[in-house]
Amino acid sequence: MEENNKAVTNDYVVIKAKEDGVHVIGLTRGSDTRFHHSEKLDKGEVMIAQFTEHTSAIKIRGNALIKTHYGDVESEGKK
Repeated sequence: MEENNKAVTNDYVVIKAKEDGVHVIGLTRGSDTRFHHSEKLDKGEVMIAQFTEHTSAIKIRGNALIKTHYGDVESEGKK
């Protein structure tokens, strides 16, 4: 891994489900973005995810608290 990529690949995200059935989906890096991993969290469960040379984005579907180095964000479920 190159030195200039370390800032991207060392970022962690903490996701805490605020309801049952929160989906966390990892998306690939490269010319074609694809789903490469999926997890389902129930209320109160916590997942710690990391951006890597394979993961360029994380999609969260459902009501969850997301904590990052840049601040906190809340996702919302369908109403």
